[in-house]
Amino acid sequence: MVFQGSSVAISHTGKVRSNNQDSGYAGSNLFVVADGMGGHAGGDVASSMAIERVRGLDHPFTSSAEAERALRTSIVDAAADLTDAVGRRPELGGMGTTLSALMMVDDQAVIAHIGDSRIYLYRDGALTQITTDHTFVQRLVDSGRITPEEARYHPRRSVLMRVLGDMDPDPEVDTFIMPTEDGDRWLLCSDGLSGVVDDAHTAKALGAGHAPGRTADILLKQALDGGAPDNVTVVLVDVGGQHPVVSGTPTVVGAASTPASVEVPATRPGRSSWLHPNRQAANEPTHFEPAPEFLEELIEEDRRRALRRRIWWFVGLIVVLAAIAASLVVGYNWTQTRFFVGADEDTVVIYRGVQQNLGPIPLSTPYLDTNVALDDLAEFERTAVEQTISASSLADAQAIVGRLRASTEAGG
Repeated sequence: MVFQGSSVAISHTGKVRSNNQDSGYAGSNLFVVADGMGGHAGGDVASSMAIERVRGLDHPFTSSAEAERALRTSIVDAAADLTDAVGRRPELGGMGTTLSALMMVDDQAVIAHIGDSRIYLYRDGALTQITTDHTFVQRLVDSGRITPEEARYHPRRSVLMRVLGDMDPDPEVDTFIMPTEDGDRWLLCSDGLSGVVDDAHTAKALGAGHAPGRTADILLKQALDGGAPDNVTVVLVDVGGQHPVVSGTPTVVGAASTPASVEVPATRPGRSSWLHPNRQAANEPTHFEPAPEFLEELIEEDRRRALRRRIWWFVGLIVVLAAIAASLVVGYNWTQTRFFVGADEDTVVIYRGVQQNLGPIPLSTPYLDTNVALDDLAEFERTAVEQTISASSLADAQAIVGRLRASTEAGG
């Protein structure tokens, strides 16, 4: 049965890249996002070839299991296509692409995924990430070594552990089947969106009730407002819903929309591939699949980074505690320059410090017992002494006591 719903696909180069290596496809039953990598043109070619291979599956299937098998086979065939292309054009060596695909079969969603592009499901006001990123930092998250929030800003967040490329003839692709229902919104996107726009803003855009085209434009604008350091591709699929069903020619966006325009540059001396950890050009891809020895280096680097974080946290704590201690010492020393007149059980006493306490800690101590008896004072003087009389200095406190003593002698 032909899928009943509406969809849209859009792609943008972003604000930093000089070319678009993403590709997107929205057809009748099949929806795909591919994020290419591998030099100036290699990524364009890889994502375009992947889309071209799988788009042949955009037709009704008799069962979701059949569709899943066909989708997995087609993705493996795409890897073979990339290998063949590199055999013909060695300058494309090392190119690769992520691929996230959604195929609708009756009330089932068939999903295939490799890399760090993502598929989300928005249902009943909640946004859920359906696919799992095949990245180095996701492994760190899964092992509990960093939090999802730390992963979002980790310097190695784009290091891919799995990718569709010319180096692996039998790629490990995640495939599974999920039920879907009217009102579901499925979002497929490259990391140019998910790496910039957080889930809260994505959910807000999807929940606003706009048509797919308007919603995709809002998400793209948010990515551009956030700097868009990478290509941004969005494919949005509504199941059923209030918006008109989109039919006709499939929508192809990004590099796959103009495959003939992709120019393959000649091999240049010193040209770094997407396997090299030190490439710096702005139009080079930011993600790559590391060799095993480099992965070990990354893991050790992450251990060192975690140790540095703990050391700096400990040093920061010591500095804060030292600052608090120094403030307390300075404050206490200041209180010891102050004096006031008060009473103990039966006499007038000069106290050093201030009248307040710091919790259970008194901020004053007896300095001098004057031997002036409280019983010898007039009632108002005794009350004032018991409530304490502030003094500006020791001499002032002694003068206050002198007046009290004189008053008792005059009264006697």
